[in-house]
Amino acid sequence: MTHSVAYSEEAPANPLDLVEQLVAANDWPFDRRSDDELAVEVPGHWCNYNLYFAWREDFAALHLSCALDMKVATAKRMSIHELLAIINEKLWLGHFGLWAEDGVPMFRHSLLMRGGTATDPEVIEDLVDIALTECERFYPAFQFVIWGGKSAQEAVAASLLDTVGEA
Repeated sequence: MTHSVAYSEEAPANPLDLVEQLVAANDWPFDRRSDDELAVEVPGHWCNYNLYFAWREDFAALHLSCALDMKVATAKRMSIHELLAIINEKLWLGHFGLWAEDGVPMFRHSLLMRGGTATDPEVIEDLVDIALTECERFYPAFQFVIWGGKSAQEAVAASLLDTVGEA
């Protein structure tokens, strides 16, 4: 989904500098709120995704959250929590959660970046690709529960149809 970027020879100590280079290369609108925060809007197939990056130097950790452009009504939250449990069992990296205050589903993942991975552009590219791929993959399941009246099991089954054979 993302374009590879030719990074400068001198690697930055703050991985948000690499994120900013990747974002600029893809022409995604962003806001560098501080040295430790960056917000990005990325167009997807189903919606525009809001990515938020936070760098914690004391932990040497980069956190990414990718919010889906939808809100879960209070009446649907139990069903969404069941959906989250099913979806999270299928993930190798990261997890989906529900931002309780606003009822917004989001994908979240943090990377520990000691020992030089903070300067590896491929790690940043992979992080963004994984978040966007998983959000695109499971967006329909959230819609099936919120708007389609499906159970969590039905929503996952309907959204993860496996193709068989060749067309």
